Amino acid sequence: MQTKEMELIQLTAVFLLFWVGTEAVINLKYGINEEMRAGSVIGNVTNDALKQGFQIAPQPPYLRVISNSHPGYVELSPAGILTAQQKIDRDVFCRQNPKCIISLEVMSNSMEICVIKVEIEDLNDNAPRFPTSHIDIEISENASPGTRFPLEGASDPDSGIFGVQSYSITPNELFGLEIKTRGDGSKIAELVVQKSLDRETQSHYTYEISAEDGGDPPKIGAVQLNIKVIDSNDNNPVFDEPVYTVNVMENSPRNSLVIDLNATDPDEGTNGEVLYSFNSYVTEKTRDAFKIDPRTGVITVIGDLDYETTQIYEIDVQAKDLGPNSIPAHCKVTVNVMDTNDNPPVISLLSLNTEMVEVSENAQRGYVIALVRVSDKDSGANGKVQCRLQGNVPFRLQEYESFSTILVDGRLDREQKDTYNLTIQAEDSGIPPLRATKSLVVKVTDENDNPPHFLKPHYQEMVMENNLPGSCLLTVSAEDPDLGMNGTVSYSIVPGEIKHMDVNTYVSINPSGRIYSMRSFDHEYTRTFDFKVLARDNGNPSLSSNATVRIVVLDVNDNTPVMTNPPLVNGTAEVSIPRNAAKGYMVTQIKADDYDEGENGRLTYTISEGDRTFFEIDQVNGEIRSTKMFGENAKSTYEITVVARDHGKPSLSSSAYIVVYLSPDLSAQESIGPVNLSLIFIIALGSIAAILFITMIFVAVKCKRDNKEIRTYNCSFFYLRRVAEYSYGNQKKSSKKKKLSKNDIRLVPRDVEETDKMNVVSCSSLTSSLNYFDYHQQTLPLGCRRSESTFLNVENQNSRNAAPNHGYQHPFTGQGHQQQPDLIINGMPLPETENYSIDSSYVNSRAHLIKRYVLIRNCYQHLITIVICNRFI
Repeated sequence: MQTKEMELIQLTAVFLLFWVGTEAVINLKYGINEEMRAGSVIGNVTNDALKQGFQIAPQPPYLRVISNSHPGYVELSPAGILTAQQKIDRDVFCRQNPKCIISLEVMSNSMEICVIKVEIEDLNDNAPRFPTSHIDIEISENASPGTRFPLEGASDPDSGIFGVQSYSITPNELFGLEIKTRGDGSKIAELVVQKSLDRETQSHYTYEISAEDGGDPPKIGAVQLNIKVIDSNDNNPVFDEPVYTVNVMENSPRNSLVIDLNATDPDEGTNGEVLYSFNSYVTEKTRDAFKIDPRTGVITVIGDLDYETTQIYEIDVQAKDLGPNSIPAHCKVTVNVMDTNDNPPVISLLSLNTEMVEVSENAQRGYVIALVRVSDKDSGANGKVQCRLQGNVPFRLQEYESFSTILVDGRLDREQKDTYNLTIQAEDSGIPPLRATKSLVVKVTDENDNPPHFLKPHYQEMVMENNLPGSCLLTVSAEDPDLGMNGTVSYSIVPGEIKHMDVNTYVSINPSGRIYSMRSFDHEYTRTFDFKVLARDNGNPSLSSNATVRIVVLDVNDNTPVMTNPPLVNGTAEVSIPRNAAKGYMVTQIKADDYDEGENGRLTYTISEGDRTFFEIDQVNGEIRSTKMFGENAKSTYEITVVARDHGKPSLSSSAYIVVYLSPDLSAQESIGPVNLSLIFIIALGSIAAILFITMIFVAVKCKRDNKEIRTYNCSFFYLRRVAEYSYGNQKKSSKKKKLSKNDIRLVPRDVEETDKMNVVSCSSLTSSLNYFDYHQQTLPLGCRRSESTFLNVENQNSRNAAPNHGYQHPFTGQGHQQQPDLIINGMPLPETENYSIDSSYVNSRAHLIKRYVLIRNCYQHLITIVICNRFI
């Protein structure tokens, strides 16, 4: 083993490009040293192939490995990198074969073939080795110079120049070595006597035999040679020829004669009796195939001879007499095994699966589906083989130098035929010829080349209206002859609108093709609607087709007849006819609508109850006519119940209550129809509104005239306020002045029983509204604070003269019934020292004026109430 240099990769790539017919085959050859470490990169097949114009897919896997003679030793990655999988020992892997090659066949997507050969180059990692540690040989003392004695050779597992190349003997005084090459290329040494021997001088010699290989530096193996010199024997056996060559047919039966050897010895007796034997270094393989008769020297076959295994046998035979100190004679017998046509052709499929291959149904003509290698161990014409495909199949066989390819030669359709049984026949040229056949199953794989196909292009389903939402309407079905996901069909509704609404609000579909209603259908609104169903497979890319579905909504008797003439009020209609109407006079015509159609919408009119003897009705058009004359003694009112009934199952009906009035004022002509109550109601409301409008104008004029008196009253009150403020201020000069306004004055009665006193409320809100005036108001109006009020006690002249000097007490602090102050301004009583006089007649006139305004206010409020009620009505 070499050191670091042995672990490095020594690569040589030789690229050959040759053409056979119109197809290109690229050969790539790589050389690696044995003992390469596992995982080492041998070469980049992708790059090397591209340099030669090889068409490779743009993405991995770039190449498809069709065959690998030794997959455990080398491997091609998806990226096209060739690596060693384990350490390779060429001496074990290929032994003495001069060529040690691992072959791979790969194919690109463009159907080009690339043959990769990896040659394992030998390293000088083994030294020559002899089978034993010493060699013993006896030589007669009368052996003349030039006498030869074959020696057992050394073996070296290495091949070629690294095998045994030479032998040497040390020392080489009396003996020398002569190197000879055997038929298998190995070298052996023969000991040659160079000088005469004298047993009495020296009877034993010891030498060293060295075997040397061709390495640099060479490796050497040695063995000890022991030579014993014995007394002479006058005559030695002698073969007729030193070398014999014979031809033996392979598969010869056992005990077949190979050669009859003859060695002569002129001595008599035991000294002339010769025994034959194989030399000691004849291999076991030779001994298993042949034997020699020790007495006669006849060599016969005892084993199986196979030309394909071994073509040449070299047998070293010696002949030795039975006398003392016999010197053996040697000869070589070369046996050539002759070939016979005993091996039929062997067909090998270079694919991952040798029993079945798969090909897409979309494969084009010329697409390679398999590589075929046919071999025949025989040689010559016996090993020349021709191949062909049997039967009428859409495939053909293309032959190359070392292999053949099976190509697609027609259109493939998995849906028509998904499996082909191919039979490959190989026949050699021997006499008689031998044949071999190989069966191959080609499975056509599916491609998504068929869109789903609906069983019918149009579907129509009748559905009764008022169906339950979520109920199943129908099932659509589409078939896809593709397999797997390519043939798995799913369904959907094509987007669209029905009456300006999304179709999905009407129907839905599940993946298995069952269509469900999403609403309850109404025949009167939608009688028919169409939509499309899409069937899509799950291939890549997916294919689809659609079908039209029409839903016909059938009518159900779900609409009750509706009376439209005459107009009904709470189910009742009133009509008038003249009392002197003749028989057959048309009272009125009943009309009803039924939104159903057909028998469900066909109506029949009948009189079910009431004065049926006086009237009859046409069942078709609904005309009601009198059946009798009405005299002066006839009653004034007649009542009948009219029923409109449809013909559905079950039938639906509606009724109307007709009141017929006999009117003496009407002429004998036909009635103009029922009284229009709505018109009367409108006229009445208009009249009321006009009256109210006139009343409001009158009130407005009246109020405008009275405003002058109110302004006079305000001025008088202002004068009263000023007098009181001035008098009160003179008494309280030391305190802060307070302004006195008319809002600070309130007139109150002293006692409820006193009829000559009045109560006047004045506050900040009084000036803006008359609603606060109340002649007998005892409490403050809303919005008036008590501290802002002024209470004025007014007496008539008689009461004042009777009590000129009245006492003063605060009304909120006094107990019992106390006399209240005459005047209170801003919550403070006026001092008694001051005299305040207010004319009672003046106050009374003002009170009279206030009472008038109170009456006007109440009247105005009643008018507003009437207007509001009128508008509401």
